Amino acid sequence: LVDTENLANRRLAEWLSTAGYPASFEYCRKNFSGRSMVSVQKEVEATGVSLGVDFVERWNAGLPDLFAHGVEAVPYVR
Repeated sequence: LVDTENLANRRLAEWLSTAGYPASFEYCRKNFSGRSMVSVQKEVEATGVSLGVDFVERWNAGLPDLFAHGVEAVPYVR
């Protein structure tokens, strides 16, 4: 079993901050882990920050490359 949440939340924090919605890794992990990117986009855009109409598509398209560079095994799980 591998942990993709840390990688995804680091990437999400970068993307949101770049778009003008300051978000740390810790903030993303606490508030967005396990949620769909559609719901994340709605919440962020409700503050007036636009992520673009293709945000979810760009996010999904970038995941294979993100995870191809290595994911962490979940400790004590086989």
